[in-house]
Amino acid sequence: MALKSAPLIQNKKRPRSVNRRASLRPAVFIPEKLSPATVGERMATFDPRALLTKLSGGKSSREYPVGEHIFSQGEPADAVFYVQSGKMKLTVVSKSGKEAVIAILAHDSFFGEGCLAGQPMRMASASADQRSTVIRVEKTVMVNLLHEDPEFAERFLAHLLTRNIRMEADLVDHLFNSSEKRLARLLLLLANFGQESKPIPLIAKMSQETLAAMIGTTRSRVSFFLNRFRDLGFIDYSGGGMQVNSSLVSVVLHD
Repeated sequence: MALKSAPLIQNKKRPRSVNRRASLRPAVFIPEKLSPATVGERMATFDPRALLTKLSGGKSSREYPVGEHIFSQGEPADAVFYVQSGKMKLTVVSKSGKEAVIAILAHDSFFGEGCLAGQPMRMASASADQRSTVIRVEKTVMVNLLHEDPEFAERFLAHLLTRNIRMEADLVDHLFNSSEKRLARLLLLLANFGQESKPIPLIAKMSQETLAAMIGTTRSRVSFFLNRFRDLGFIDYSGGGMQVNSSLVSVVLHD
């Protein structure tokens, strides 16, 4: 009796949907009421300056020249800060003295909010990356404001979620991508490519040492990759800074 051969089962490849923008911002779950579209809408209308200026006490405003510290790692965490103008640089230093840049914050950003979650000491240092004006709000005043103004609290939460998603993407990028891809992605993010807001192709001048600290490599490697990007037409230099072209995304997407 002849045995019938079993039918061949073809092992078909499951199609994989690829979202090219996901290389800049990996998908992260957000509750329905704060979907990415909602977060973008909240951020577009989030202007806390008007509310902060109404505070009668518990706040102060000050200008900082480039390089001056707002607070240092290990100091008591007793206030939240808001960047009214300029840019802030957040850094951490290891016990062996190695420094890493963990974030560059543009104007209209909050920082130092760890104190609201019971953080007793500063886990990082904050310094002015450009000449900046910063508003300092005492912890107790900020807590009362969040309790008394639900709309501000919701938008503040959306602001923190958006920044947390960005930092989560930075960590994934740092763990799995080459230093060349990390640099390309950083330049695209600094120029606002792949973000809800309008791209700003011309980014302010930034030292190669700072770029190296942000992506975890050496200054010489950053210099090498920047020269390569310029030769390929992905970036260009002008008197005011660096021109970043959208074609640089090909470096991030290249496998």
